[in-house]
Amino acid sequence: MSTHESFRDRFDLHRLPVIALVSYVVALFAWVVIVGRWLPMPGEAMTTRMSDPGVPEAMALSNGVAGVGLYLIMWGVMMIAMMYPSSVPFFRLYYKTLEGTSNAGKATRIGAVMGTYALVWTSTGIVPLVVNAVVPIATLTNAHGGLLWGGALLFLSGYQLSPYKYRCLRYCRSPFGFLMGHHRPGVRGAIRMTWEYSVFCVGCCWALFVFMVAVGSMNIVWMALIAVVLSLERTVTWGQRLAQAVGISAGLGGISLLIITIV
Repeated sequence: MSTHESFRDRFDLHRLPVIALVSYVVALFAWVVIVGRWLPMPGEAMTTRMSDPGVPEAMALSNGVAGVGLYLIMWGVMMIAMMYPSSVPFFRLYYKTLEGTSNAGKATRIGAVMGTYALVWTSTGIVPLVVNAVVPIATLTNAHGGLLWGGALLFLSGYQLSPYKYRCLRYCRSPFGFLMGHHRPGVRGAIRMTWEYSVFCVGCCWALFVFMVAVGSMNIVWMALIAVVLSLERTVTWGQRLAQAVGISAGLGGISLLIITIV
């Protein structure tokens, strides 16, 4: 065998984890966009920092449709950065079910899967906007920050230790089992299947994002910590024990913070 043939066989594109590489590159680019603050937000001349609790939401709501649209774009980029890495097993397993499909068909279907997943998570950004329209988090933080964060930690603890969390986590941790029961052919089937999978992912992680909004939806430090936690919960063998540990720690932290605040 010639050196050229040996090199070609070793680096055969069909053997490379292309879907994983694409997912990680897209997620990394999303992190760069967030850290570099490349996304415009109306009203950036405000004296408060974007990382403060409730500030991005207040800015979005005060600038009408344009503000809401830019906020949802920002939220969508955040979700891609935080959720794509832990979803690589699902993306790769689905791609493997497309053996025998043309390259164009594979690209269309995996694009539909990744796009639907991003769209579902982007739509969850409507929730913090609605909450802020009713109860402005920035104002609440200034007046009762300790109570807000303590309550958010207790809420996170309650959900992390609930059976609903583990039902959703089970599906997220076993994409093979999910695909065995929910795989559907065609592009429409891919969209419907991903919608169902995304619902379980939202059910698994939404309490963590509630806490993130309470401490600041654009606080890079909390974003990174939460991204690490939810990724480990969904991918490592001890993920369920980690979820329980996070729930217990959040409960103890919430109780302590409330006691300090009240006393």
